[in-house]
Amino acid sequence: MNLHEYQAKQVLREYGIATPRGVAIDGAAQADGALKELGGSAWVVKAQIHAGGRGKAGGVKLVRSPEAAKEAVSALLGKVLVTYQNAPEGQMVSRLLIEETLPIARELYISLTVDRETERVALVASSEGGMEIEEVAEHSPEKILKEFCDPLLGLQDFQCRALAFGLKLEGAQIGEFGKLAKGLYKLFIENDLAMAEINPLIVTATGNLVALDCKIGVDDNAVFRHKDLAAMNDNSQIDPKEVAAKECDISYIALSGNIGCMVNGAGLAMATMDLIKLHGGQPANFLDVGGGATAEVVAKAFKIILSDSNVKAVLVNIFGGIMRCDIIAEGIIAAVKDVGVKVPVIVRLEGTNVELGQKMLAESGVGVISASDMTDAAKRAVAAVQ
Repeated sequence: MNLHEYQAKQVLREYGIATPRGVAIDGAAQADGALKELGGSAWVVKAQIHAGGRGKAGGVKLVRSPEAAKEAVSALLGKVLVTYQNAPEGQMVSRLLIEETLPIARELYISLTVDRETERVALVASSEGGMEIEEVAEHSPEKILKEFCDPLLGLQDFQCRALAFGLKLEGAQIGEFGKLAKGLYKLFIENDLAMAEINPLIVTATGNLVALDCKIGVDDNAVFRHKDLAAMNDNSQIDPKEVAAKECDISYIALSGNIGCMVNGAGLAMATMDLIKLHGGQPANFLDVGGGATAEVVAKAFKIILSDSNVKAVLVNIFGGIMRCDIIAEGIIAAVKDVGVKVPVIVRLEGTNVELGQKMLAESGVGVISASDMTDAAKRAVAAVQ
């Protein structure tokens, strides 16, 4: 679960990390009040969406007069912003953050994430703040600094100092960086985060460290433990199909292809998508109905897939172990009849009660295409959309 920038900065301040003063608004009429509250003669107006690359897409505007600020607010609110990190259809801007401007001497980068290889929390820092960290890693890998936190002892002072020296911080900045890094680590651990990134972390003209931008992602499996963070969730920034799937406890991720996939098991789902690609097709989604889904859940999964207007065919690939093939067949028949499917449906069943499942589909009159194996199913699906 991702937080908006203004929400992430609110959490940062709770852990003693400095941020620019800002006011979040969701209507143009609130702009005057925000500008008066902040004071000054220049501000930054930032679109609040769950995606990076807002600046390059025109979602971050520096304004130097109240009139320019109001124009920026009117231009951004209600706009669909497309960045290199979000879906092709972009995301609607329904909230803005208006912030004070600060004198910037340097821009740094700092983040915390879970490193799967070492099975530890990794603190990553770089002197190349303000850039995508992937670009820095590709073109200047020597500027990526890392410290791995001990699961028992946590982030240690010597690690903070090592990073501070590597970032060429001096004097009081070294201690200030250590305090900031430890606060960020505490935030990460106490809130079960998947990622916390400050980019850029600026050094102001007076030498202070301030989080100019921030991203926070909470581990979805731990959100139930953090009611305050869960209340910040903004479903308007999430694909409606993914929201509907989550409510049904279905694992679903929308993709940009035209062959819908319904599979039980993440590994089988990945293999199914690989086969579709191998034979020249493009999967429209990842969908795992799980090992014990009921006919009702299967029907809901089918409806979610078909709610994507890009889907021109549906491939159902089920290995019946815990989930019986007749249950899958029952769900497919119910969904096809209820939704009124207009696209080809290719079904490959294998496992428990496969003969019964195939018989139910054959006698249902819903017109599904039966496949003998996974490769045959993928070829038939690709042929159906071509």
